[in-house]
Amino acid sequence: MSVTGVKIRYFAGARAAAGVADEDLLLDSPEPTVALVVSTIGERHGDKLGKVLAASSFLLDGVAVRDTSVRVPAGSQLDVLPPFAGG
Repeated sequence: MSVTGVKIRYFAGARAAAGVADEDLLLDSPEPTVALVVSTIGERHGDKLGKVLAASSFLLDGVAVRDTSVRVPAGSQLDVLPPFAGG
């Protein structure tokens, strides 16, 4: 099976919940989806991040993800953006 590497960057509350600013993730899948990446990082970091992920939006290589069934090419970057307050 092919392995896909993805760079994950966490912002604001997601960074606090994950305990890291970013990390590299290796998946045993040639073409993982955003949903698989999000599920994997949720399992890795536990319930605290899982709750943040449920309310977060995502950018894949700088483009907003509207459908988590989107494929994640090897070498991509996924940004986790929790809801921000302010205005």
